[in-house]
Amino acid sequence: MDAEQLIKELQFKAVRSSGPGGQHVNKTSSKVEAHFHLEQSEALSEEEKIRLAKKLENRINTDGFIVMQCGETRSQHRNKTLVIDRLLSLLTENLKVKKKRKKSKPSRAAIEKRLKKKKQQAMKKSNRKPPNIE
Repeated sequence: MDAEQLIKELQFKAVRSSGPGGQHVNKTSSKVEAHFHLEQSEALSEEEKIRLAKKLENRINTDGFIVMQCGETRSQHRNKTLVIDRLLSLLTENLKVKKKRKKSKPSRAAIEKRLKKKKQQAMKKSNRKPPNIE
């Protein structure tokens, strides 16, 4: 994944943000939306595109775009850097290949220890019972 190329491929759109800010909110477009087209990207290899399409299928809209938005701060520039960072972290996180889990079995000593403890517990319980007189 080429991060610089990916940032160049992003399409940004500034929209009016909701939330606190008084009259400032009504006059400025501080919320930033970043649109990233997965299939047309040249920053990703084909394998990466397939992996991302599979993992992020619920985040890709019908047009094939991944849309992220940020309107946390009152600064459009700060929101833009935040949305870029979030998109890059989302993509890198979903490109990681998870290690397969190897099945393991308990060692012989662990099995013997467990059985010994089990017998000990059974003896303790049986010694608590009153003696059987017949």
